[in-house]
Amino acid sequence: MSRVRVGVVGAGAWGRNHVRTVASLPGAELAGVCDLSAAVRERTAKAHPTAFVTDSLDALLERVDAVVVASTARTHAEVGLRAIRAGKPALIEKPFALSVADAVLLASESERLGVPVLVGHLLEFHPVVDRLKAMVRDGSLGEVYYLYSQRVNLGQIRPDENALWSFGPHDISVALYLMGEAPVSVSAQGHSYLQKGIEDVVFLTMEFRSGVVAHAHMSWLDPHKERRMTVVGSKQMAVFDDMAPREKVRVDDKGVDRPPEYGSYGESLAVREGDIWIPKLANAEPLGLELSHFISVARGEPATRADAQDGVRVVRVLEAATRSLQSGGAPISVET
Repeated sequence: MSRVRVGVVGAGAWGRNHVRTVASLPGAELAGVCDLSAAVRERTAKAHPTAFVTDSLDALLERVDAVVVASTARTHAEVGLRAIRAGKPALIEKPFALSVADAVLLASESERLGVPVLVGHLLEFHPVVDRLKAMVRDGSLGEVYYLYSQRVNLGQIRPDENALWSFGPHDISVALYLMGEAPVSVSAQGHSYLQKGIEDVVFLTMEFRSGVVAHAHMSWLDPHKERRMTVVGSKQMAVFDDMAPREKVRVDDKGVDRPPEYGSYGESLAVREGDIWIPKLANAEPLGLELSHFISVARGEPATRADAQDGVRVVRVLEAATRSLQSGGAPISVET
């Protein structure tokens, strides 16, 4: 089977990782890179001398079978639409778009033209998230009560998007993926300390119809660098620490037992303390898994996750959370 000729639009801080990974995939060929920066093009041409490097999107689209859109967030919808209308399957980095209207347009054009589109919700491909999803599905954790995440560090400070739109797609997409549903309402509070009107820290709460609550703390103005998510269930509790060098997930066999006669005859809730175990996971790079999935979809295989509708759902949450930020944290319904 011939390799899929992939073009990457945007080879900056994150896009260069797409360039590197595409070049190493056995089923893909790095056929081209498009970037407006002359310095980035020069660096890319030196590192990948066989790839076509250009500042013209049209020239790139003529030479590739599929496109990764890793340019700045404000260009995602425009570049994605041009790729779709050129008949090129596209992987659009997060955020999928900066408005629900643009996200829906991307998804509808993808369906109308029969050109597959994926969104770069990288953590949905993380082996730990796969394990957590399996544990939620098979009941290992019991009934999921709530989950919370911390995605904080000092920098990178962005002038064109706040902490919600920069970090939020990661934790929102994982929460929706694990729960298998979209929230019915969200509330968000944040503060702008470094740049007027651009929140450096955001606290987001999502409420699901099932009763699950998810909370996310996002900040680029924090002394710690943390990438952590905790899922609390009635049987077990799991902690995903992406900063841990090896043991990225720990499962605590602890909880609170409710006796059958609780509330009668003096029966009370009992705290249960059990073992802590660390599941063995595949040592696989999430970006490589994400791009391998994209190559399969570009060949005609169905998407198993992170499709266009997933992108729309996450942008709906982001847009509702933005309205909540602007209204001082008031709960906002997430319309579907």
